[in-house]
Amino acid sequence: MAVGGQAVLEGVMMRSPRALAVAVRRPDGSLVLKDEDYASLGSRYPWLQRPFLRGPAILIESLVTGVKALTFSAQAALQEEPEKESPLGWGSIALTLGAAFVMAFVFFGFLPHWLSSLAGYLTAGRALTPAHFLFHLIDGVIKAIFIFAYIWGISFFPDIRRVFEYHGAEHKSICTFEAGEPLEVAYTRRHPTAHPRCGTSFILVVLLVSLLLFAVVFPLLPALTHTGLLNNLVQVLFKVALMFPIAALSYEIIRWGGRYPDHPLAHVLLWPGLATQRLTALEPDDSQLEVALTALKAVLAREQGGEAEG
Repeated sequence: MAVGGQAVLEGVMMRSPRALAVAVRRPDGSLVLKDEDYASLGSRYPWLQRPFLRGPAILIESLVTGVKALTFSAQAALQEEPEKESPLGWGSIALTLGAAFVMAFVFFGFLPHWLSSLAGYLTAGRALTPAHFLFHLIDGVIKAIFIFAYIWGISFFPDIRRVFEYHGAEHKSICTFEAGEPLEVAYTRRHPTAHPRCGTSFILVVLLVSLLLFAVVFPLLPALTHTGLLNNLVQVLFKVALMFPIAALSYEIIRWGGRYPDHPLAHVLLWPGLATQRLTALEPDDSQLEVALTALKAVLAREQGGEAEG
């Protein structure tokens, strides 16, 4: 059974095919657990379980459930009573995701694209266009630098570092479950903090797939390869339109790599993401492992028809 998760503020969210749970450590040291039945888009609309459709659907689900889990954890970490708060509405979720999309578009979309065009003046005395493979190679390198710089920069914030430690606890717990070992801290502590199905690996695979796809598609569309600031904006919007097939293909690669982690090709494709997890999935302490295991046990209890204690 596939189980995934996400680190939140002072806690971990776990999600299985039919259950979702968020466990958070309060400032007084106590644990608060929220678990509930969950019906994925794929279970409600079976056609979304087909290859190359399930990836984007799961990505949208992860964004929505992630924002809700973060809101719950923020309230719990402040010693509030999350269960008494009104649920996060779709309007708030849309606003949050919309703001995140705009920032991602500017810093990880338009800016690298524009800088890649200007890089041509350093080599050929004129702007590069998306018709050249070198353009997409430079674009990919700039995006990777921006991503690593962003992760490295926010890791200095104590609260973010704690989230990265809970990220490691989430991975260790899932590795313990997948190894068939008892869900206890002593066993969980032995496992690595990296996991091939991690969102960090997904981001790096998306970067690689997009580089190759853009290098193939743009030369076939000469009308989209002109220089100029406005043309750059149109080109980036076209890239955004291609994110659906890119996300779909990237998910299938991650899924395949997770099923066959010992395959040589899987090592090549997933290595960048696994290496990056050294920054985003840090070694947790036993208290954090306990939180992750609590959330994991809750979803497994619901899958087996019971309810977890919390």
